[in-house]
Amino acid sequence: MEQPEINFGSDVMAVDSLVEKYNALREEIAKVIIGQDDVIKNVLISIFSKGHCLLVGVPGLAKTLLVNTISQTLGLTYNRIQFTPDLMPSDILGTEILDLVGESESQSRQFRFVKGPLFANIILADEINRCPPKTQAALLESMQEMAATIAGKRYEMSNPFFVLATQNPIEQEGTYPLPEAQLDRFMFNIWLDYPELSQELEVVKQTTTDTVKTLNVILDADEIIYYQKLIRRIPVPDNVSEYAVKLATSTRPKSTNAAKNQMVQNYISWGAGPRASQFLVIAAKCHAAIHGKYSPDIEDVQALAYPILRHRIIRNYKAEADGVSVEEIIKNLLSVN
Repeated sequence: MEQPEINFGSDVMAVDSLVEKYNALREEIAKVIIGQDDVIKNVLISIFSKGHCLLVGVPGLAKTLLVNTISQTLGLTYNRIQFTPDLMPSDILGTEILDLVGESESQSRQFRFVKGPLFANIILADEINRCPPKTQAALLESMQEMAATIAGKRYEMSNPFFVLATQNPIEQEGTYPLPEAQLDRFMFNIWLDYPELSQELEVVKQTTTDTVKTLNVILDADEIIYYQKLIRRIPVPDNVSEYAVKLATSTRPKSTNAAKNQMVQNYISWGAGPRASQFLVIAAKCHAAIHGKYSPDIEDVQALAYPILRHRIIRNYKAEADGVSVEEIIKNLLSVN
């Protein structure tokens, strides 16, 4: 069913209202989450851009709390799925059960589909790399097409729909690396780092008392859908689109844009695909809008290059042997493009 649009007047006025809503969201989330400003900004950009996020960080950095807090401020349905080695696709998608239908004298048996926890607005896929590839693959269709096919029938996901997955980078025992096809469906790969001393002190003060923070709902589903459509309507100068595509193609060793870049030729096996170019442009639009600009520039693309490209660049063995990180490669690409 088509969602109703909210009339904010012109798109210029709508962008101004988006800035107000974005700042209000940041203030509301800050009641619970201390620091992590860039992380919060990128998660909100992915939501307004209709994308998914992979949050990577060591235990205790409030990844789960962050997702839960954002879901409360957005007033959306939220389900947390704990991914474990024995988790099956039916555990997240749902399953068909045999039901008795009709009156007692003329009852018949029919299959009825019971939706799983994936059918919500915000899905927290907690420690997504702990489940086997069979279950990981169950997310592919829903993340790309906002639908799932079960027993030959197609079921639409809730709108809006976001998958926010977490991953622990230091504990590899009993984990299954995410396949590149699934990694590519995440708009952002966001790294969470340890908080600064003053921030950690504030965290300890707030979390060691019995004080409960009450969060206000800032946006509802219809408003989010409106802003997602607004982001798509924002015009992009040709030079910005060309820069985004050139940046993405320069990660590919066989591309003409990367032919003279020794770091790419020496250290990259595979580069970012066309989805990276699309995400760079869409995210740049949103990054510009939340900062009060009505059209993105090259700086907006550069601001989001790391979380968009870092999980799409596959290093070779020489890069690992020489200790060359993906971040160093992206830094090099930004300096020459």
